[in-house]
Amino acid sequence: MRIAILLFDRFTALDAVGPYEVLSRLPDTETVFVGQRTGPVRNEGGSLALVAEATLADVARPDIVVVPGGPGQSAHMSDGPVHQWLRAVDATSAWTTSVCTGSLILAAAGLLTGRRAASHWLALDQLPTLGAYPTGERVVVDGKYVTAAGVSSGIDMALTLAGHIAGDEVAQTIQLGTEYDPRPAYDAGAPDKAPDEVVSALRARSRFVLRGEA
Repeated sequence: MRIAILLFDRFTALDAVGPYEVLSRLPDTETVFVGQRTGPVRNEGGSLALVAEATLADVARPDIVVVPGGPGQSAHMSDGPVHQWLRAVDATSAWTTSVCTGSLILAAAGLLTGRRAASHWLALDQLPTLGAYPTGERVVVDGKYVTAAGVSSGIDMALTLAGHIAGDEVAQTIQLGTEYDPRPAYDAGAPDKAPDEVVSALRARSRFVLRGEA
């Protein structure tokens, strides 16, 4: 089973690395980071790079596709090489997935039309304009499409997918092996739980609110 994780400039690192740490532990898998060009691809802060080992043209029939989000998502909202690749690989993929605002890329490519989808809470209102139905759920499975909310939920998405592919025991073994037993210091991980002033501050800084970007 081949897993392709898309990289693009200014992606969010955990969106890609979280699913990688889970899915790469599935039996008989090969994971490849893919980009428009090979070589280092820098995250949103520019301080971390992952290496795209293959170009889009090199990876034609992955079984699983993972699309991360991040500020660089805005550059991939119009038709172009990334959209063309996504539509092509989606035709034969067993699972097409996203984390955070990666769902906006999938939706803009026409792959989530009429489907329920998750995204970062600040970006949820972008989904209806792209033909998808937004939900506030952390992980959404709609057919072969599995979308996750913001950043850290990529781990939950990958564990959900691992269960569908290999069964509960394998997924639970991966969870235990990675000791994924989150106990956050604060209960502020969703807008309905965080203090109003924290929600307002993040909303005020959001690129979606400030510039209406999609």
